[in-house]
Amino acid sequence: MDKNPYDILGVDKSASDAEIKSAYRKLAKKYHPDLNPDNKDDDVRFKDISAAYDFLKDKDRRAAFDRGEIDMQGQPQWSKGAQEAYGKERQYYRDFAESPQGTRYSAYGNNINPEDIEDILGSMFGRKTYGGGFDDIFKQQQSLDVHYRLDVDFMEAALGAEKQITMPDGKKLKIIIPEGVKDGQKLRLKNKGREFPDGHQGDAYIEIHIKPDKIFTRKRNDIYTEIPIAINEAILGSTIEVETIHGFVKVKIPKATDSGKRFRLKGKGIKGGNHYVDVQIVMPDKIDEDLEKFMTEWAKKHSYNPRKVKVKREKSA
Repeated sequence: MDKNPYDILGVDKSASDAEIKSAYRKLAKKYHPDLNPDNKDDDVRFKDISAAYDFLKDKDRRAAFDRGEIDMQGQPQWSKGAQEAYGKERQYYRDFAESPQGTRYSAYGNNINPEDIEDILGSMFGRKTYGGGFDDIFKQQQSLDVHYRLDVDFMEAALGAEKQITMPDGKKLKIIIPEGVKDGQKLRLKNKGREFPDGHQGDAYIEIHIKPDKIFTRKRNDIYTEIPIAINEAILGSTIEVETIHGFVKVKIPKATDSGKRFRLKGKGIKGGNHYVDVQIVMPDKIDEDLEKFMTEWAKKHSYNPRKVKVKREKSA
């Protein structure tokens, strides 16, 4: 995308986010390749439209572009004078740090007085650097950082994984997803962003988004699941297999287990967390004659009513 993104979408620089989005939808619908499969020009136009919209909907990139700090590719746009001034400041500071006068400061800069640096560089450029030079450089550093959203599966986040993303220059980059990474957590890849004019690079930040799982629910490092059991398993007791993030384990269901009973599987969660299993009694799809007859006879012999038992327990408490 070499053209101005505003020109591609046909909007003014002052256009609101809603106006930009509306313009994109109209053009995307008009030039979509599926509607014009034989027109290669429309395919190129559609790609430019999509790239322009992706660029302008990013508020930070749009603001940096409007200020003239980056071009349409997101690369820094420093004037020749700004580059020379930046290089002179860096060189002057290096020379000062290596001079006898500079040796009175810590080698790691722990004891540097910002006011002294302001005076040193200010005398050279006739201004205060903090609030000008270094602050501007810091803003340039921020504009050279790149940000990605990476969707990972529940199991990849729980156990850790290795993923691959494509950088702006087309290079493939492997990313190690740490075990137990949290939703929304950001991973920093140092010096993997865009380049400064002098070769220094910004950083890449990867924001992790975890896809929901059909079986598991996570709370911190604990895992929760609901497991259906049959009425005979609840009454007579049973041993069932339960899936955890570490594989299947056997769980003993004691006799007379209520629906909603929770069992703890110690250490079967994330990074030593626990796995909690809530059992739910599920009735058969069809009650056959044998079960119906048995339950009828059982009800005649017993006066058990769980609602009355519950009320009695609450009153006695």
